[in-house]
Amino acid sequence: MNTKLKIFIAISIIGSYYAYRTDSWGYIMSLIPYLLAFAVLLGVLVTIHEFGHFIVARMCNVHVQRFSIGMGPVFYKKYDKHGTEFALSAVPLGGYVSMITNKLIELEPESVKGLSAEQLKNTFDSKPKWQRASIMFAGPLANFLLSIFIFTTIFLNTIDPQTVPVVDSANQGISYTSNSSFEPNDKILSINNTTVKDAKDINLELLSYAGFSGELNFLVSRSTIEKPLNIKVSVVDFLPTSESQKSPAEYMGIDISYMMMPIIGKVLSDGAADQGGLKPNDIVLKIGSSNISFANDIRAVVSDNPETDLEFKINREGEILYLPISIGSQLNNEEMVGVLGVSFGTSRSFGQSFSKGVYETYNLSVKTLQFIGKMLTGNMGTENLSGPIGIAQMAGNTAQAGFLPFMYLMALLSISLAVLNLLPIPVLDGGQLTLLAVEAIRGKPLPEKVENFIYTGGAVLVMMLMIFAVFNDVSRFI
Repeated sequence: MNTKLKIFIAISIIGSYYAYRTDSWGYIMSLIPYLLAFAVLLGVLVTIHEFGHFIVARMCNVHVQRFSIGMGPVFYKKYDKHGTEFALSAVPLGGYVSMITNKLIELEPESVKGLSAEQLKNTFDSKPKWQRASIMFAGPLANFLLSIFIFTTIFLNTIDPQTVPVVDSANQGISYTSNSSFEPNDKILSINNTTVKDAKDINLELLSYAGFSGELNFLVSRSTIEKPLNIKVSVVDFLPTSESQKSPAEYMGIDISYMMMPIIGKVLSDGAADQGGLKPNDIVLKIGSSNISFANDIRAVVSDNPETDLEFKINREGEILYLPISIGSQLNNEEMVGVLGVSFGTSRSFGQSFSKGVYETYNLSVKTLQFIGKMLTGNMGTENLSGPIGIAQMAGNTAQAGFLPFMYLMALLSISLAVLNLLPIPVLDGGQLTLLAVEAIRGKPLPEKVENFIYTGGAVLVMMLMIFAVFNDVSRFI
């Protein structure tokens, strides 16, 4: 058995005994789900990222010496037929792909003794710039592709709830620059020409305007007006750092509900809806004398009319139909209520799910960049930055909430990892891409001393960011 592994096991046993003796065992056991979720989350993200680098390096015929998941001392390693070492390392906070370079051959000849003349010739720095750039970009690209895959899978296996943000109330103190103001039941369609459908859309769009002074244009639909209405709101230093933990809509003074549209999803076999001729994607406009705006309106009318014949006015692919439906019934808390036998929302095809997955990845990538920019300019509080403790907490919470929330978090963090790695900071992929661009412009690499200085500065900056993120995590628990 590896000596380092023996030491790790010994420390674990001693730590467990101490926890048992000090009555902290229960607390430690409660952390296990969070730690396991964190390990799975980070393990998948890092493996996918590094695999992107690895596979493109192989395609470019660059020898990879080591593919490591984790940093620091190696606990487990295995070699493939190409001589690449696949390793699991002690510190589960990252990973790396080590490729052969001319500098490595020069400074550490012992480490490349077993390589063939062909492998020694095909170093990373001997390759054309476009191949080196492809290898560097492949890591973030793999994370983007992972998020697209996850989002596509989620959207394919869940219904589209077809929600719409509806204003419940608006404070009198809102500064309007238009003649119109918010009224109850206004449906919010877009903010500054960006379509919004749910709480995530609203929050992300408004958060992107943190620190903004100017005009926000809300496009709303109002039942008393035929055409959509523009409502313009003036803001000054919108959502300052001191208020960044609040919901953006709440900060503005708008209370919003997210209502499902009256679109039929699934129709239960032999239920009242099935027997009456309702079909998926039918839009219910009216039931009897009651106008229908939302799915809740259907539920209310149906619930109040058990064993009753009602006429449904529906829109089916642009055609208006009238369907007589005999409402079913069931006992609920000793009260007879009406039952229709439908669910609401629409299913998505693979194409729709994929396109939505691509858009979701693109949109969240742009928002991530915007948030980073606002943190750097001071328009958004750096207290929003999370480190490994915060990520572990989120991972544990979402894992307990269910598989799909956990996968959604994985997609979000995969996007964050990709975007952060593309920042022009030395030691990150984006920094190396930047240096390659400088090399292409100059026609030659930067002097070695300059590159070493840049990399050292980048490493210090990344380390400071990690320390700050951990400090943020710890401060939340104090």
